[in-house]
Amino acid sequence: MNTDFLRSFVAAVQHGSMAEAARRLNLSPAAVAQHVRALEQEFGTALMVRSGRTVGATEAGQRILEKSRGVLREIGDLRALANDEALSGELRLGAGTNALLGIVPEVLAAMVQRYPAINVYIRPSFSIDMYPAVEAGELDAAIVLESPVAVAKTLRWELLREEPLVLLAPARYAGRDPHELLASEPMIRYDRNQWGGKLADQYLQRARITPRERFEINALSAIAVMVDRGLGVSLVPDWIRPWPEGLNVVRIPLPLPATPRRVGVIWSRASVRLRLVEAFRDEALRLFRKRPERRGDRSATAPRPDPQGWGRVSGDDRARAAGHQHEG
Repeated sequence: MNTDFLRSFVAAVQHGSMAEAARRLNLSPAAVAQHVRALEQEFGTALMVRSGRTVGATEAGQRILEKSRGVLREIGDLRALANDEALSGELRLGAGTNALLGIVPEVLAAMVQRYPAINVYIRPSFSIDMYPAVEAGELDAAIVLESPVAVAKTLRWELLREEPLVLLAPARYAGRDPHELLASEPMIRYDRNQWGGKLADQYLQRARITPRERFEINALSAIAVMVDRGLGVSLVPDWIRPWPEGLNVVRIPLPLPATPRRVGVIWSRASVRLRLVEAFRDEALRLFRKRPERRGDRSATAPRPDPQGWGRVSGDDRARAAGHQHEG
């Protein structure tokens, strides 16, 4: 069997179009169609159904789709092992929303410059789901929050950045006592079912604060927008930029010690793509470990949002924050 035929079939199903598959594979649409027809003749059954310019897998095609992807991955692994001098092949990477926006683009931009032969498949997911996916070999590596429980011995985790808890409040509350605001203002709670939300809940319990809960949500960017709209205050990790633009909010440091949210890279020691994984890890560490947060415009009335996501933050609030800000 010609693996190019299999690659054309998988690409056509994935993108729903012969033309798009051809563009991705640097082939002509006629060549992709010919590959699929040859594969159908070899298997003796129709694998694709066509409707105008769109295509999809038949029932038989769906049955072989995942196995076909696995075969292509194995071929890529063999090629990478045989050509040990050049770093190439497919890296299957997992990441959450904030990492996808703030970490992954920078790391991949650096990697493709140094290793142009690599391909990267990215799966957006939650940290709690990415640990077992890496352990099972479904992902080669992932950018995840540190697990609150012990992980399998086959897995390695390395810290990229720490994100301290801060009180996120409308800008008019700059300079106010954070505990007073948490006790008196409506609370937009970071979801307690998530690891980061549990850290915030632990702080409230330790400070003996019973907030006036209004909303509970697992979406930090949405929380920031809700705070900007005056719907309440929130106790959140100081997550990596970018943030939504144009926010008029302040980040107020907390008076009591608080466990930061820790973000890192996880991978399997047994991965056949270990060199690719280590290259990704090293690039991420080079770019993000112990990199201090850069300050933006100090004006409280700046006409455009700060590129690092401070929003319109008063100089007084920044002065307070400077003494408490963790490196990230």
